[in-house]
Amino acid sequence: MEDNIHPIFEALLQRNDREYFLKQRSKVLWFTGLSGSGKSTIAQGLERRLFEKGFFAQVLDGDNIRSGINKNLGFSIEDRTENIRRISEVAKLYLNSGLITICSFVSPTIAIRAKAAEIIGKEDFIEIFINTPIEVCEKRDVKGLYKKARAGQIKGFTGIDSPYESPVNPDIEVLTEDQKIQESVDSIYNFILPIIKFN
Repeated sequence: MEDNIHPIFEALLQRNDREYFLKQRSKVLWFTGLSGSGKSTIAQGLERRLFEKGFFAQVLDGDNIRSGINKNLGFSIEDRTENIRRISEVAKLYLNSGLITICSFVSPTIAIRAKAAEIIGKEDFIEIFINTPIEVCEKRDVKGLYKKARAGQIKGFTGIDSPYESPVNPDIEVLTEDQKIQESVDSIYNFILPIIKFN
């Protein structure tokens, strides 16, 4: 069977060709934090800021991924691990296409995020910890998820009856409790600009 496989990778355009065309350095910006921490809102704001500044970025978010390629997965640790594995493979494809990929997922354990970094490549994996106290997340709770989890209607909810392991040494930590969304976006943009800028 393997005799019939003829890789053509060298004939394809390479990542640096695409980066040169887009005038940017592709990276994966991995947002992690509790549900309600502000990950999705900040990711969307950052995507728009990058677009306005001439960068080409794409957000991968928990809701749109779970309604598509991962709609068959639940929220057990095993399914969460598979969820992140698939997302990481998609992010790696975007990375090699020259895009700046913004991944916004709870990704609750250190091991799960380490696996994502391994698949994507540690040199291209920028871990961004959206650090918001659970009390603040519960107050925001626009989806009513914490309320349902407290009532026992949702099992295995991160922060309630399933653990969240904070990053030990993230590339950047964003403390959102006393920050406006724009301030959070600004801090991340200023941090990543030297990394994604095409010289």
